[in-house]
Amino acid sequence: MQKAQRKAEERQRKEQQKKQKQRQMRVIMWSTAAVFVALIAIVVIFKPDPKPVALNYEGAPLLGSEDAPVKLAEFGDFKCPACRYFTLSVLPEIQEKYIDTGKVSLSFFNYPIISADSTTAALAAQSVYHQSNEEFWKYYEELYNKQPDESIAWATTDYLVDLAKSLDLKIDYDKLRSDIENKTYQSEIDEQNKLAQKEQFPGTPAVLVDGKRLDDSVSLDPKKFLERIEKAVNDAAKENA
Repeated sequence: MQKAQRKAEERQRKEQQKKQKQRQMRVIMWSTAAVFVALIAIVVIFKPDPKPVALNYEGAPLLGSEDAPVKLAEFGDFKCPACRYFTLSVLPEIQEKYIDTGKVSLSFFNYPIISADSTTAALAAQSVYHQSNEEFWKYYEELYNKQPDESIAWATTDYLVDLAKSLDLKIDYDKLRSDIENKTYQSEIDEQNKLAQKEQFPGTPAVLVDGKRLDDSVSLDPKKFLERIEKAVNDAAKENA
């Protein structure tokens, strides 16, 4: 009987030791988790803001005043449906309220990533820009207005020249054709594309305000985008007061 009692006591002692070890492990796990969460919080709080991307605004098409206190930039692909949405559905209110009033400017940079004829469209747009900044923005909007499905290789030289003619752009159409065929401005497109890749822009459109890229959830949401631009304009006004 005593032997049985000793066995029972031994089992009880081992059970208590086991429970104690489990409690200790839980304490260690919770402590480790707490430290990990604290470290994440510290990193988030003290993480420095990313530096603005250095953009060559003088070498890009400009919509609005070059003296605008807030500089908006778009890295786009003329075959990109999301770029089309940004241009036709998000940008108009910003243009009316802020670009046309001199508070914000928009510069366009090429980021042709969808297919080979994305670059062909970019070559055409660059040619138009170098002939006339004003005519570029008419062409820019119409490229998106008439944008076919992205799976179609639609951006041919003939299509791009005919589109310019349909708008009666005040440019030299023979030069436009020559610039596309001879890839006159390929180096400029390559430079812009290289910068976008260096900054690891995940796709198009990549929209920046004063050199800082916006998340797509902001740049492709008309309400959020308007709020972000309003904040940038108000902040600029305070700095210049």
